[in-house]
Amino acid sequence: MPKNTICLWFDKDAEEAARFYAATFPDSAVRAVHRAPADYPAGKQGDVLTVEFTVAGIPCLGLNGGPAFRHSEAFSFQIATGDQEETDRYWNAIVGNGGQESACGWCKDRWGISWQITPRVLTEAIAAGGEAARRAFEAMMTMRKIDVAAIEAARRG
Repeated sequence: MPKNTICLWFDKDAEEAARFYAATFPDSAVRAVHRAPADYPAGKQGDVLTVEFTVAGIPCLGLNGGPAFRHSEAFSFQIATGDQEETDRYWNAIVGNGGQESACGWCKDRWGISWQITPRVLTEAIAAGGEAARRAFEAMMTMRKIDVAAIEAARRG
């Protein structure tokens, strides 16, 4: 296991979530599934307890800890995309698999994990500063899924 790993608390679906992420994002995989050696408050001996996986190269551990804690937007994965097709693919995979849309390129998967599906054209426009950044930012504020062409047009003025 890597020295630093993100631990994500799930009710009971860590393995299902990890397999979905591995199938959806490049450089992602399920590395190991560990079963509980004894009963515990959220499950029984033999239930999936933890899942080691990566999401876009980031090492993660899914813990089936029960319903005591919920995810919030205070934590999110940000996925940089190169074009509208890639943006659409990830957005549609998350939202179309029981997730929900939010604002400004954010969505939430069916397990409650927040995702920022962020085209590089948006981050580059904001990083450039000035009037072009303001226009791109104001355009983004009206969107759910980011529209690459609209961001490029706003940046150009």
